[in-house]
Order: sequence, then C-alpha cells, then structure tokens
Amino acid sequence: MSAPKGVERDYPLSRLTTVRAGGAADHFARPETEQRVIELLAWAKAEGLPVGVVGSGSNLLVSDDGFRGLVMKLAGSLTRVEREGDRIVCGGGARLPSAAAKAAGWGLMGLEFGVNIPGTVGGAVRMNANAYGGELGRVLERVTVCTPGGSEERRPDDLGFRYRGSNLGDQEVVALASFALAEANPADVKATMADMRRRRKEAQPSGIKTFGSTFINPDDPRAEGRSAGQLLDAAGCRGLQVGAARLSPKHANFVENTGGATTSDILEVMAEARRQVHERFGVTLEPEVQVLGDVKWPEDWSLQR
Repeated sequence: MSAPKGVERDYPLSRLTTVRAGGAADHFARPETEQRVIELLAWAKAEGLPVGVVGSGSNLLVSDDGFRGLVMKLAGSLTRVEREGDRIVCGGGARLPSAAAKAAGWGLMGLEFGVNIPGTVGGAVRMNANAYGGELGRVLERVTVCTPGGSEERRPDDLGFRYRGSNLGDQEVVALASFALAEANPADVKATMADMRRRRKEAQPSGIKTFGSTFINPDDPRAEGRSAGQLLDAAGCRGLQVGAARLSPKHANFVENTGGATTSDILEVMAEARRQVHERFGVTLEPEVQVLGDVKWPEDWSLQR
C-alpha cells in the first residue's frame, strides 16, 4: 500500500525539536484536518508502522538512528484557537502559550499557567501538563481524539490522567480540545501571566537549545521534598558536561545542547547526573523528557552497581 499523497520520506527530526538532536523519520506528514489524521493513522496501522506526533518539540528526545515509522506534526485548522462564549476551542497543534495569551486578551481566566508550558495543546493533554499550580484537568472540558477507525469525543475522566501522563495510546491523536474558563478583567489575567513568565525566566535557562525539565520531581521520602533540580544541584551536577551536552549552569534539571550534541551525548550526561544523585541521596530520578525512536540508554542507566 503506497503512502498517502504528501507524506515525505527521510525527514530530519532534529529541526523540529528544541534541543536540536536526533535522526530522521522514515515518513513525515503535516495533516491539516481531522480526516487527514484519521487517513494517516489508518495507513500506518495497515502498514504496521509506529506513529509519533511532534508538537513544539520542547519535551522530546529523538534517537540518533531516527524513527522507523510515521511522524505527524499537526498544521492548518488543527492549530486554531477560537472563542465560544466562556470557553476556548483549540486544535491539538495549537501552542499552549498562544492559547493562554489569546484567552487573557479575551478576558477569560483559568489557562494562565499555559504560558509557561512550551508545547502544543495536544501534547499538554497527553502529558497532563501543569505548571505553577495550574492543572490542565481543572479547565479541560472535552477533547476530540482521532484513531485509525475515526474520531471520538472524550471527557477528562476518560483520559486516565496521572502525574505527567494519560491513557492516550500511540495510535491516538488529540485533534481538538475545549477549555471551560471564567470571565475576568483582561488586565488582571495578563498581569498574572506576566508574573508567571517572570518567575520562569528567573528560574530557567532561555534562548538556548534545551528540552525543558529533564527529570520528574521524585516522591521518594529520601528526597525530603526537594525537586529534581534541587537534588541535582546538591549533588554537584550543575554544569556537568558530556560531549556537547551539559546540565545548565542556571538550572541543573535542564540539558543544553552547546553545539552539535548528539542524543547519545544527552543520554550520557543524564545517566551520569542520575548516578550522582543516586549515590548521594539514594533517590532514583526518572526522565520527564519523552523519547521517539529506538533510544539506546547508557549501560549504567539501571544503576545496578
């Protein structure tokens, strides 16, 4: 079965990720409608191809060997943000910070935290994104999910939300999301967002090649309530470097590509940082970054020493 029209071959994925590392996808498409997403999913299923979706590429690490399947990046009408009374309706490919900014301009409150989540609406739903006390599930009303067999509407209770995760499968793509918000003074909402932006800028590196938080904040009692970044900092990992990948001197839970870093470099620096935290505190940090393709974790990743 030949590929649907418009599917590109051997597409370099590094250009779609904020850390700028990784190989190429065997197949790549930019669907602009729900029907197109369904068509592509059905083709991939018939061909036995795995499916990946790239949003803003801000929480993504691609294998140096690339991805032996179909990668989609939602485009066209799937990136829209529209107001419907006290709710906003967003395409799965819409950027969450843009949706938050538009909501603020319309005088709608509840999505302000989205200004600090540098991903798409679909990715945020899949990962149950939250930042600075805001949780997606509180304002999410419904989503339209595309599958190889068609599309269906789901409510938040259907999505199996957990910390940084949901029950959405690999062959399921969020094409649309509706958020129920509340009317407020636009100036007040914008002021709240400006404060959130300021706090993020002070705490996290910006203007560099990175993919955001590297490790999930642990719930291990031995962490004594400290975040992953605080544990990494206390273990002396700030600025730790392997090849062209290093942990940011500004925030130890961010990996930077200082120029030409491979995914292998990034995994090595993550493994070394994880080992040092484990040796110092007995806490095993788990990665927050999502991976695409056959990523080869370093041999000492399991910490079985």
